[in-house]
Amino acid sequence: MRIAAVIVGAGRGARASRGGRLPKQYVSLNGVTVFRRTLDVFVASRCAGLVQAVIHADDGEAFSAAAAGLGSAVLSPVTGGATRQASVLAGLRALVPHRPDLVLVHDAARPFVDADVIDRVVLALSGYDGVVPGLALADTLKSVGPDGVVARTIPRDGLWRAQTPQGFRFGALLAAHTAAECRGRDDFTDDAALAEDAGLTVGVVEGSARNRKLTTAEDLDVAEDELSRAERWPDVRTGTGFDVHRFAAGDHVWLGGVRIAHTHRLDGHSDADVVLHALTDALLGAIGDGDIGQHFPPSDPQWKGAASRIFLEDAVRRVGARGGRISNVDMTVLCEAPRIGPHRDAMRETIAGLLGIAIDRVGVKATTTEQLGFTGRREGIAAMATATVLLPG
Repeated sequence: MRIAAVIVGAGRGARASRGGRLPKQYVSLNGVTVFRRTLDVFVASRCAGLVQAVIHADDGEAFSAAAAGLGSAVLSPVTGGATRQASVLAGLRALVPHRPDLVLVHDAARPFVDADVIDRVVLALSGYDGVVPGLALADTLKSVGPDGVVARTIPRDGLWRAQTPQGFRFGALLAAHTAAECRGRDDFTDDAALAEDAGLTVGVVEGSARNRKLTTAEDLDVAEDELSRAERWPDVRTGTGFDVHRFAAGDHVWLGGVRIAHTHRLDGHSDADVVLHALTDALLGAIGDGDIGQHFPPSDPQWKGAASRIFLEDAVRRVGARGGRISNVDMTVLCEAPRIGPHRDAMRETIAGLLGIAIDRVGVKATTTEQLGFTGRREGIAAMATATVLLPG
């Protein structure tokens, strides 16, 4: 089953913009933007293979910064419409060429959704056209007249508070949205209401109390306070990696994601980028999740000639799935040639982008082995890497 996610973040969120400087989805919560926290969950989830963000026309630069390093799973964003309904339709239409079977529609301003909620929605779609996560109401409801007097008490039995992500069969939801647009209807408050109006069967699964929508500035303050308490004493992990590749006939090498002209190439099943291979192992080691050969065995023909950034992006996703953040990385290249100095900043910039961290958290160094050993004889290149990862305490 091909599953995609539409993350809707085109609104202005004036009530939560903290003085009007930034829409709420780009406000930083303990150093990470709301939008990035939301994207991290879906990229880390094995349910959603593609993530389609819908943003405001003015937010391209802010979104690019928020999505840095998340890789090809996050598609280029599309511009939303005047209403949430129109924005969802824009996201659905952008996914048509990818032909997903199922789609999850989620609010960017719900950054605390977790993988369990996503899994419950996807699994329940086997029995419904659409599925909504929600929470049964615990409070008594009152209908109040314009004079402030209670008119009646509403029984809470069977009443639920709807959340996102709401899951649907892709074709059915796209058809329902298109039909609503043709009828001039743009007043649906969520996709489940639109699906119900179209005659689709919508089921409900248990949501999460943490999966709340950040609506006001106070919501942001409370969320940041909770995150600060949770992350005050992080679990600091350090991993190391080492890789070697021999030279073969060729005219360039890949090092740190940068193509460098050289008298030879590095021989390997993939592009043989020793720097990214060592760094991938360092990240995997920090979270105790095997090594690059376990996840991308050289015996598998699909990785023949593959770009090593694919391996690094997978390691970054695995860190995110643990709720982790990459603090810094440091790499040392051991070779007589080519010279690394002229390419150092390009390598740091590329790696910082792949990891989604600032360039000052990326170190790249080089040294020779004084003509000793296989690197000294110019038979190949070796690289060492260390990575520090912060996991929730």
